[in-house]
Amino acid sequence: MADERDVLKYTSQPDLRIFDFLQSVQKLTTVIYEGPVGLAANLTGSDGTIAIRLVADPFCRHLIKRFRKPIVSTSANISGQASPAFFREIDPNIIAGVDYVTYHRRDDETTRQPSAIVKWNPDGTPTIIRP
Repeated sequence: MADERDVLKYTSQPDLRIFDFLQSVQKLTTVIYEGPVGLAANLTGSDGTIAIRLVADPFCRHLIKRFRKPIVSTSANISGQASPAFFREIDPNIIAGVDYVTYHRRDDETTRQPSAIVKWNPDGTPTIIRP
C-alpha cells in the first residue's frame, strides 16, 4: 500500500503504534494485521489476517495512488523455482503471460533483501517472523 491511510482503510481497528514502529525500523517491513476490510477473501489468511507492506519506491507509491487500490504482488517465478533477483532472471513465459510489464527498474541490479515480517500483537508488541 502507498501510505498509512491505506492501512486504516483496509484494516479494522489497527493499533496506531504500528506506524511509530515502522518509522523506527531500518528495513522495509511487512506487517500482519488482524481484521482485513474490503479485500479479496483469497488474500486473507485462514486466521483472518492480512500481510501489508507500505512501499518506499516513489514509482510504486504513485502507481498505487493513481490506481486508487492496493496492489498485490507475488514473486515473479513459477512455483517451485527460485525467485528471480533481477528482471533479466524472470522466465520469459511469465513475462509473455501478463498483460503489461513496466519499464521501471528493468536494468536495476541492486541487491535487495526481502522485507522483514512482523505480526502486530494485541498488546502493542511485534512478533518478528522474519528479521
